[in-house]
Amino acid sequence: MSSVKRRRSAAGERPGLRVRSALPADLAQVIDIDARATGLPKPEYWAGILRRYGGRGARSFLVAEAGARIAGFIVGEVRDWEFGSPPCGWVFGIGVRPDAREAGIGAALLEAITADFRRLGVATVRTLIARDNQLVLSFFRSQGMMAAPVIPLEKDIG
Repeated sequence: MSSVKRRRSAAGERPGLRVRSALPADLAQVIDIDARATGLPKPEYWAGILRRYGGRGARSFLVAEAGARIAGFIVGEVRDWEFGSPPCGWVFGIGVRPDAREAGIGAALLEAITADFRRLGVATVRTLIARDNQLVLSFFRSQGMMAAPVIPLEKDIG
């Protein structure tokens, strides 16, 4: 991602919004956004995400900057042949400040990361969400995502 402002094409513009790679100075705001959604601040987790995903290439940690503050973030990567699936992009973290929702920030972040995935030759993007997280489910569905041809399974081993 460059520091060039990203804009919606047909659906209108998002003036003053810039999507770019996350920087160490962004972490406090990212941690705050995530903690508001999850109820749990995780500074060590986010520091690790920045170390592993803050570069460019198949891994992305992007933020949406509006003025002097971070309005949202997205994290994902391209994974090859996991579970027999051809290479595809995976989004495993997204968050937008509650007071900035419904302003196109999540859509701008998803557009930016999928553009990165496309440049890497990927034609599919996937994510996993909790069944009861209607807010995130509604967002991804509004962006054209639907059920994937895979089923996550789990077993409690605790």
